[in-house]
Amino acid sequence: MKLYFAPMEGITGYIFRTVFAKHFGGADQYYSPFLAPVQDQWMTNRERGDVLPEHNEGIRLVPQIMANRASVFLGTARVLAEMGYQEVNFNCGCPSGTVVAKGKGAGMLRDLDGLRRFLEEACAHAPMEISIKTRLGMREPEEVFDLMEVLQDYPLKEWILHARVREDYYKNQPRRDIFKEVAKECKLPLCYNGDICTVEDFKEMKEMFPQLSGMMIGRGALLDPSLFRRIRGGCAMEKREFAAFHEELCARYEEYMSGDRNTLFKMKELWAYWAYMFPDSSKALKKIRKANSLKVYRQEVEQLLEEN
Repeated sequence: MKLYFAPMEGITGYIFRTVFAKHFGGADQYYSPFLAPVQDQWMTNRERGDVLPEHNEGIRLVPQIMANRASVFLGTARVLAEMGYQEVNFNCGCPSGTVVAKGKGAGMLRDLDGLRRFLEEACAHAPMEISIKTRLGMREPEEVFDLMEVLQDYPLKEWILHARVREDYYKNQPRRDIFKEVAKECKLPLCYNGDICTVEDFKEMKEMFPQLSGMMIGRGALLDPSLFRRIRGGCAMEKREFAAFHEELCARYEEYMSGDRNTLFKMKELWAYWAYMFPDSSKALKKIRKANSLKVYRQEVEQLLEEN
């Protein structure tokens, strides 16, 4: 069973991916935050930079595309094929209101006839294999059974299924009872996604669903960067490892971005997850969040690690 690092917009860009892989590893492949092409602009300069093979050396990356027109999807897929990619992932799961309003992401699940037309064209003309990431449905988890009927008519490499509906966003418990029914009937290679945050979560799901092709983990790998490694039987993260990982990541962002402000914002965003590793350090964490320069920020992080 393969382990995938989920795409997380604004977080798991190529700098994060490559530094994470160097220090912790354990993931079989990584998925890029979605590319959002429009007609005649298959990707922005920032998006191109994120998926350039030379920026992702040492990892297996699957680019993800979010589009509601097959012609636009295919245009971007062809550019990615020219870069050497052999698989692309189609995003039908993003729950954002602005995304759904445009009929993209999870919005594709509102119109299964439209999704069928999209896949008919995309699968017939794509220059590489296509996998798909969806939710169970828009409002009711039972919508997934009609969705499954559509997807199984096409030669998709894999179906990554987030066991929530769009209306759940990232709240509520994953609907594992419904996922269980899907797993019994699904003829496509099936990957589970949704709240795998501990080794115990993984073992429980593996025992329930030994036939899965993979499990996708996002937030859990931020809460515990050694999670992939621990699932594979490796050791838990040590303080010195986190310190080295943190410093290299901060230095790479500092090199890439201009000025303290953007780097600080990027690093502080990650502490929304890392804070869970330091449950008894609320005062130190508050100082990190309030730091107004990289120098002060680094000092506060160093102090936190010395105290823990």
